[in-house]
Parts: sequence; C-alpha cells; structure tokens
Amino acid sequence: MRVDLLTKEYPPNIYGGAGVHVSELVRALRASRVDVQVRAFGEPVAEPGTHGYADLPELASANAALRTLGVDLTIAQDCAGADLVHSHTWYANMAGHLASLLHGVPHVVTAHSLEPMRPWKAEQLGGGYRVSSFAERTAYESAAAVIAVSAGMRDDVLRSYPDLDPARVHVVHNGIDADLWARDTSDEARAGVVRHGVDPDRPSIVFVGRITRQKGLPYLLRAARELPPEVQLVLCAGAPDTPEIKAEVETLIAELRTARDGVVWIADMLPRAQVVGLLSAATVFVCPSVYEPLGIVNLEAMACEAAVVGTATGGIPEVVVDDGDAATGWLVPIEQVADGTGAPVDPDRFVADLAATLTRAVSDPAEARRRGLAGRRRAIEAFGWPAIAEQTRAVYEQALQA
Repeated sequence: MRVDLLTKEYPPNIYGGAGVHVSELVRALRASRVDVQVRAFGEPVAEPGTHGYADLPELASANAALRTLGVDLTIAQDCAGADLVHSHTWYANMAGHLASLLHGVPHVVTAHSLEPMRPWKAEQLGGGYRVSSFAERTAYESAAAVIAVSAGMRDDVLRSYPDLDPARVHVVHNGIDADLWARDTSDEARAGVVRHGVDPDRPSIVFVGRITRQKGLPYLLRAARELPPEVQLVLCAGAPDTPEIKAEVETLIAELRTARDGVVWIADMLPRAQVVGLLSAATVFVCPSVYEPLGIVNLEAMACEAAVVGTATGGIPEVVVDDGDAATGWLVPIEQVADGTGAPVDPDRFVADLAATLTRAVSDPAEARRRGLAGRRRAIEAFGWPAIAEQTRAVYEQALQA
C-alpha cells in the first residue's frame, strides 16, 4: 500500500502539535511496512520518500490562504500512483481532495483542529479565513474517512459538518514516543534549566505552547497573580498568531513581573532535549487551553512524569485523569460560550478556578509527584505510536474497501 501523506508541517519545519503527530505517525507507519510518501510544505529535506513544496513565486504577494492553495495544486498533481492520500490540517486538505478527484483514490483527513471552532483566525487571515473554511468543509464532506484525535473532536466534527455520515468519522488518538519523551534530571539537563533562568530548587509551573487564542495564555497570566510567591512560572511561548495577541501577552507578562519574581519567558522554539529538561524539573505542567482537540503537549509532559493541570475541555479529559489512584493531574472546570471561540462564560470564575487548582497542585509536591508517575504509565500504556499506527492503517483499509 502506498500512502501519500500531505502536510503543512514536517521536520524540521514544525511549530505545533499537528506537525509532531505527522512526524511520529510517518515513522510508525513506515516501521509497519507501509510505503509512505510525505508531501510537505517548504523546502525538500534529505529523507527518502519525502518531498518539499515551496510557495509558488507567482503568488508571492497573494493572501496567505491563496498561497496555500497554490502549493496544494502542485502537491495534488504529484500524488499520481498513490493508493490513498491522507491530509493533515486545512492547509493540506484541498491537496488531498483534489488528488482524490484527479487520481481516483480515497482521501482520509485527520482532524487536528477545525476552522469553525477557531473564529479568531479571521484576525490572522482576514478574508483568507473564509477561504480556509471553504477548503476544510469541502475536503471533510467529500472524504472517504475522517480521523478525529479524540472523542471530543469527533463530536465537534459532526457538529461543525452535520452532512457527514457519522460512520465515516473514526477516533484515533494522538500518540507519544515515551523513549524520546522521558524524565531527565541529569546534571546536563539541570544546567540547561538554569541557563534559561529557572531555579530547579524552587517549585515551578511550566507552560509550553504557541501564543494563540485557543491556548488560553492570557487567562494563565491573570491566574498567576494569585499563586504562592515561591512558585516560578515558566512560559515556553512563541510564534504569536497576530500582533494583537502578542501585544496582549507582552503587557500581561510585564504587569505580572512588577508584582512577583520568578516569571521566565522563553520565546524561542526550544530543541526537544531542552523542553524535556524543563518538564522534568516542573512541579506541574499547565494547559489552560479553551480549545484543545487532544493536546500532544499534555502527553509530552506526562511522559516526562509531570502532573498536568488542564482545562476540562475538548480532548483533555480523555488524556488527563483527575480521579482516584489513577489520577495523572487536575482538571479545571469551565463553562464555555456557544459561539465557537471556546471563551469562558465567566472569565473571572475560570481564572479563579485555574489559580486555585494550580495552587493546590504546587502546594502538595508529593501528590504532584505521584500523579506525574501515573501520567507516564498512562502515556506508555494508552498512547504508544505502534498501536496508533495500526489503528490508522485499519482506517486506510476500510476506506480502500468502501
């Protein structure tokens, strides 16, 4: 079976969870003897079976959404000979749809996020948001199969695209490589933590994520005002979606630093080993997202034995357990408005609940450690990539037989 996997992100050009998912899935599928041809945006990389596609120079001054469609056209042409095409995120969805029509092969889509659930992207793309929404809707409604990365995401897919046959929407979770993501408290890792301005002997709360509306960083920065004074807040946060959200975060961080010390902001994209070091030194990891289909970052933290404080939304409760001996962290309740933004109905209440839950977690390091150890066990047992690759392959087989 030859599968052409179509993606915006692929190493070394990864900036979000979808890219991590794609790179790990490709590795696991190839290990199971699937012929995977990767077709990714950007310059070619030196990897067999991997092809890069730069923006078309004719569209250099066009809206970003149109530049994306230009790349999609080139990718679709090159999928000749594939038995099946599998696209990830709206950027590559139209390439998959057109390849399916052009070459007469099934198109499988993985739903990492949904345009109707991210209306704030209109700030970033302008009219291009209507184009991206069109591309996604067209691809989903025509796909032979849609893979949702969580049951919560499956519900969102069917709510966003009610014309989809529910039988064509499958749940296959994101995964984690527990060998690559594992606790590291070596002298070298500790030195790396110190170089970033973090005191490894003080309790710390670590956030890792892009600066986007969905990640809920402004709520975390407001909640941090109420944390015990000895607690450090470590923010691995970069790649802002818009100048507006960047300015808002910069202002909130500056205000927080006037009220307390121990606020560390790392705006650069760090190598995995350095992120592992920070997660390994953390008392808890925090995921304050208001929209999160699953959250690979939570799995990465759990694999590094960091207990997770996460919002009880989307797929997070399918990953983070907050109950009994199997608990891997704490879930923060949220009531959300129904306009697709994920914004809390009562922002002040959500901020207060987030602050209280974080304070509870960092104030009991022994319990945080117990939940962190349980988190690694859960990451290994429930989210290993070999099993996820096999589930994905089963979706391929079903799509080919349809």
